[in-house]
Amino acid sequence: MDRPAPQELIIERDLWVPVRDGVRLATDVYQPTSGGPFPVLLERTPYNKSAPSRSERTVTVAVPRSRAEVAHYFVQHGYAVVYQDCRGRYRSEGRFTKYLSEAEDGYDTLAWLMRQSWCNGRIGTFGLSYAAHTQAALGCLDPPGLAAQFLDCGGFSNAYRTGIRHGGAFDLKQATWAYNNARADAKDPAVRAALEAEDIKAWFTRMPWRKGQSPVSAAPDYEDYLFEQWSHGIFDEFWKRPGIYAEGYYKPYADVPIVHLSGWYDPYARTATENYLGLKREKRAPMRLILGPWTHGDRSLSYTGEVDFGAAAPVDGNLADDFFALRLAWYDRWLKSGAPGVGADPAVRVFVMGGGSGRRNSAGRLDHGGRWRTATDWPPPETRWTRFYLQPDESLGRAPPAQDARPFEYAFDPRHPVPTIGGALSSGEPVMRAGAYDQRTAPNVFGASEPYGPLAERPDVLVFATAPLDRDLEVTGPVTVRLWIASDCPDTDFTAKLIDVYPPNEDYPQGFAMNLTEGILRVRYRDSWERPTPMVPGETYAITIELFPTSNLFTSGHRLRLDVSSSNFPHFDVNPNSGGPEGAIEHPRIARNRVHVDAAHPSYIILPVIP
Repeated sequence: MDRPAPQELIIERDLWVPVRDGVRLATDVYQPTSGGPFPVLLERTPYNKSAPSRSERTVTVAVPRSRAEVAHYFVQHGYAVVYQDCRGRYRSEGRFTKYLSEAEDGYDTLAWLMRQSWCNGRIGTFGLSYAAHTQAALGCLDPPGLAAQFLDCGGFSNAYRTGIRHGGAFDLKQATWAYNNARADAKDPAVRAALEAEDIKAWFTRMPWRKGQSPVSAAPDYEDYLFEQWSHGIFDEFWKRPGIYAEGYYKPYADVPIVHLSGWYDPYARTATENYLGLKREKRAPMRLILGPWTHGDRSLSYTGEVDFGAAAPVDGNLADDFFALRLAWYDRWLKSGAPGVGADPAVRVFVMGGGSGRRNSAGRLDHGGRWRTATDWPPPETRWTRFYLQPDESLGRAPPAQDARPFEYAFDPRHPVPTIGGALSSGEPVMRAGAYDQRTAPNVFGASEPYGPLAERPDVLVFATAPLDRDLEVTGPVTVRLWIASDCPDTDFTAKLIDVYPPNEDYPQGFAMNLTEGILRVRYRDSWERPTPMVPGETYAITIELFPTSNLFTSGHRLRLDVSSSNFPHFDVNPNSGGPEGAIEHPRIARNRVHVDAAHPSYIILPVIP
């Protein structure tokens, strides 16, 4: 998108939108000077309606557009554009409680829009991340006028399973988000100074935190919700509210066309696929799913971390002229009667990573490459669900183990967890970063220490790998790991990570172990999210770990690898192995954890193989 040329338009700032409890939400409206009424595009954000959105950029112009510039673009094409500060944020009144006021406030905002003379009764919603969560929240209540949505990297299908917690473990991006936003938003100079004086990295080295003794203790509202989410480990009514639990509202959800967009290294890829499938099942309106090789909101970049996916990776020039044109075509079809729109667009578009040269490019990144593919549904209907079994010789094979074998055992010390190196996360700076990386430690990896080296060399990481492949193998879809495990503790975690292992070359003489996707399970929740049960030390259990979805072409000569361990920190909180309450991390003890790989207890990974 070129920057829009100046033109006349009507701008009204800080209009007050009253909601049902009397709180007033500050709202800006941009509209054409004539020709109304208009279809309306709405973004509800906690990040300041007057500030630039970091994701509103393109390949050709990397500087993020201001929200005013984005509004100008859509106004030029016949829309009124509305931005609103969420409750308790910036200019809006009320108390901000993360995620939990957005359904009702969003509904009431659409009802207000429908009463405005410049609104033609057809409203579309847009926005990244939290502004996608606000979209899904209001969609759960089927508000008046809602006609289309574009859920960009967000819109919790189930925040308990993907976004706030994963497999029972707590996603610590919630802690870094709380600290970074509390510091940025502090209006009291003393509070801001207290937050800026904190060393967030140092705090991550000295858990457990307690209320009043945390990096956000100077901002009690942030501290309250952080500890509430962290300590609430049971899946009960706390988690079943519309702002964080769309899957519980799929039946009453508005029956409108929706794009579900995310990335393989974004924490909301699973949310996107679950919302696509759940709403497609319940609704008549078309659903579209787009998944690229991106981190959170970085759909105009060709790279993430240490890996480049080539010129085909960005939205720009591949799925549309740019991200602005992609959204405009969607809104034109569903908000403007008779617009040509995008009638023939495929239901599913996913980027298959892989197929590059494997050498270091001019920017110093691994050339992994990739291409777009389309499908009529998710997972692609031609998928062959293929088991790769963990073998006694540490290999991965398609045949189950044929004989008895001793289990693999390792000591998991919660005081020395396995460091996070990339992955599907967001808002983790400066402690952790998303993306694709060689799985070896270095001074810039939080929690790593000398001597640095591959994670595979740690004694608490089990590594299972295929022989070098004799032909290409495409894996596209959800990934599940089924393990037979035991421990000498009442509770512990198990993690799984799928890796594409490059053979050595001149640029990477030690090869390159590229992370694709990962998952975790807190074993107390192995049978039920609602009723956790401790393990009996020494008893064997079958557990299932659900990984984030992915798509990758393992090319000939590469190896497919599965790493199994019991921690991935600081992405997820560390299990103290003691069976104590969630969030406390009290009384840590070393766990002797076992993974069985024998004929009676075959452990395996299920891969969605594309013929």
